[in-house]
Amino acid sequence: MRIDIATLFPEMCERVLDESIIGRARKAGKITVNCHNIREWSTDKHRRVDDTTYGGGMGMLMQAEPIYRCFLDITKDMAEKPHTIYMSPKGKLFTQQKAKEFLTKENIFIICGHYEGVDQRIIDKIVDEEISVGDYVLTGGELPALIVTDAVSRLCEGVLSANVCFEDESHYNGLLEYPQYTKPEEWEGMKVPPVLLSGHHKNIDDWRMQKSLEITQKNRPDMYERYILEKEKKD
Repeated sequence: MRIDIATLFPEMCERVLDESIIGRARKAGKITVNCHNIREWSTDKHRRVDDTTYGGGMGMLMQAEPIYRCFLDITKDMAEKPHTIYMSPKGKLFTQQKAKEFLTKENIFIICGHYEGVDQRIIDKIVDEEISVGDYVLTGGELPALIVTDAVSRLCEGVLSANVCFEDESHYNGLLEYPQYTKPEEWEGMKVPPVLLSGHHKNIDDWRMQKSLEITQKNRPDMYERYILEKEKKD
């Protein structure tokens, strides 16, 4: 998989993507993630990429042309247009299911807005979907782009040691994850649940499922109801 991030702050993105599991996966060639500075495609002598908005209003808006020139240059050798995403609080909510959907794409191109966002015409021209990471507004699209990149990359083959590393996690199967424990067996008067020390795999699996159900019902009743409805349909 290849992911290209178009941004005004490529160094910011690189600092995050060079670390930990994703950084190691990039170095090992398991995934390809490139960060591109949109200013490099500006025709302005000061590398300006923004201007005031038509109709008035506060703040500056990123121009369509530098983003478009960046997109054309980066994607010119691709066999087909990459799946193009604009990170926006107006977009569809990013979920684990959406991450799995993006995993099917060979190439993904992510546009990070800044200031008041980007000229609508670049969205109309090349963007396949707008994606939001939550019901709040940030100063730019870089952090959301990094979230999407991390969530999708870790699902790629060879990035994690085995599929079970993510198949057992929150959201993957529609439930939140069960509690986990490590050594020592007792800490600050709190003990590891005896079932986890029993070595009885079925009992451990049953306990984990029950805890996942309890935690999901408590913290995300919407997810719990959806899970129960889907289970009833299958049964």
